[in-house]
Amino acid sequence: MVGEGANRPRDLMHLGPVDLTDKSANPAPLGLMGFGMTTVLLNMHNAGWFPLDTMILAMGIFYGGIAQIIAGIMEWKKGNTFGTTAFTSYGLFWLTLVFLLLMPKFGWWAGSTDPSMIAYFFMWGLFTFYLFLGTLRVNRALQVVFLTLTVLFWLLAIRDYTGSATIGAITGYEGIICGFSAIYAAAAQVLNEVYGRVVLPLGPVKK
Repeated sequence: MVGEGANRPRDLMHLGPVDLTDKSANPAPLGLMGFGMTTVLLNMHNAGWFPLDTMILAMGIFYGGIAQIIAGIMEWKKGNTFGTTAFTSYGLFWLTLVFLLLMPKFGWWAGSTDPSMIAYFFMWGLFTFYLFLGTLRVNRALQVVFLTLTVLFWLLAIRDYTGSATIGAITGYEGIICGFSAIYAAAAQVLNEVYGRVVLPLGPVKK
């Protein structure tokens, strides 16, 4: 008489308990820090502290861009749709912004017009606003990040529409606040995990 497991591969007949616990690291601090630091530095330029140079462009490509895309891929592996969408999208935002600045210098295409940049920043603000609605179910720290980022994108659109240097400076300072809010959220997650207690509160939302 043929046994019940006679036709099974030998290795499958001797499987022990499988540990399905997710032991991968939290990628959110990487994504938030890449976004936050790059945003602060770019908006120091927008506020008039120093000119646009290769420091900002390099940060936009590598830390704001590639690092956030890596964080987004890691969030996908953890099953986090929000984190995947946010980090991957903003990583690609930084890459598109750098290429918008560099492509005309390489002679590939004509530079962007004011109406096209107004539309560009407005649509990114709209995208960020719907992500902000998602943070209402997460924590207060992320609510501040996404709300100030929504305002930042729309201020950039208004700056390009009006051509106002004053609005440009206001945009820069608002962007610095936005960037530091992301840095805070990143630092809080790292320090809270390292110390095993709340060092910097994130303000979790009661569900």
